[in-house]
Amino acid sequence: MSIQVLHRDKLPLGGFAGLKEHRLVIDQRIGGDNDTWDGLGNFVYLADARFQPNGETNMHSHKEIDVISIIVEGGINHEGSLKHGQSLDTDQAQAQRAGGEGFSHNEINPDDKKNRLIQLWVLPETEGEPASYKLYNLEQGKLTRIYGGSKDQDKTLDSHTIMEVGMLSANQEISKNGEFIAYLTRGKGQLNNEIVKDGDLIRGDNLNFKAVDDVQIIIITI
Repeated sequence: MSIQVLHRDKLPLGGFAGLKEHRLVIDQRIGGDNDTWDGLGNFVYLADARFQPNGETNMHSHKEIDVISIIVEGGINHEGSLKHGQSLDTDQAQAQRAGGEGFSHNEINPDDKKNRLIQLWVLPETEGEPASYKLYNLEQGKLTRIYGGSKDQDKTLDSHTIMEVGMLSANQEISKNGEFIAYLTRGKGQLNNEIVKDGDLIRGDNLNFKAVDDVQIIIITI
C-alpha cells in the first residue's frame, strides 16, 4: 500500500516567544493551507518544537481544544491553571483538555540547552467539558495510548481519535488497520516497505512498521 511522506526539514521554521518549530499539520478547519497537511479525525495540528535555552512560551490561554505534548529531549516545567508546578522529562507526555472552562499555561525550558517536544491539538467532540489533565510515562518496548477512547474509562481523554506513542526497540514490529497518520521523532524504520526516519510525517492505510533501530513513533488513528 503506497504512503505519502512530508519531510519536516523541507518546511519553513517558525515559532513564537522562546521556541522555534516546524508545523507539519495545520488543518483547514483551523486555518491551514497547502503548505501543511490536514489531520485525521479530530486531530488538527502537529508542531515539532525546540525551546531555546531557558526559553518559555509565556502564559497563554486555550478553550475548546485538547492539547497534547510529548517530550522527546530534555524537559519542561509546566505552569498554569492545570497541574501548576508539574515537570515533564524525556519520554513523558501530557494531555490537557481545555473544554468550555478553558485553561492558561506556560511551558518553560529549565535547562541551559535546547530541548525538543511535539505538540498536537485535537478538537473536542463535545463542547462545554470541564478542563482536565493527564500525564503519561512512555515505556521502552511498548505502545502507549495517550489520548482517545470511550467515555466509560478515565485513563485517557475520551475521543474517537486515538493517539499512541511507540517506544520501539530494534526489529520490533507493530501493525494498525485502517487510515493512519504517523510521525517519527527518533530513529529509523520500515513502514509499508519504505524507509522512514526522524522528522518524517506519513499518511496511509493499514500501517505495518518495523523499527530498524530504537524508535519513537506517534500514531494517530480513528
